[in-house]
Amino acid sequence: MSIATYLDRFLDPLADAFTPEFARKVADIRVDAELQAYVDKLASKASNGTITETESAEYKALIDAADLVSVLQIKARRYLAESSA
Repeated sequence: MSIATYLDRFLDPLADAFTPEFARKVADIRVDAELQAYVDKLASKASNGTITETESAEYKALIDAADLVSVLQIKARRYLAESSA
């Protein structure tokens, strides 16, 4: 089973607590420019093989956080689509 599938199952109870307002806020989450620039820098260093161990751990944590938010956003958009139907 993929990590996304585990996250999806793990987050089901949270999705059950969505309200339209909260679901819209989750669906609209965006990374600020400063954080995105840092992620891009780490991604570049990872691609070039110049990333340090500490940076690699930070990069992995940021990717894991992005995965979590992405799954929540999918659930929020699904909730909003189903509640408007």
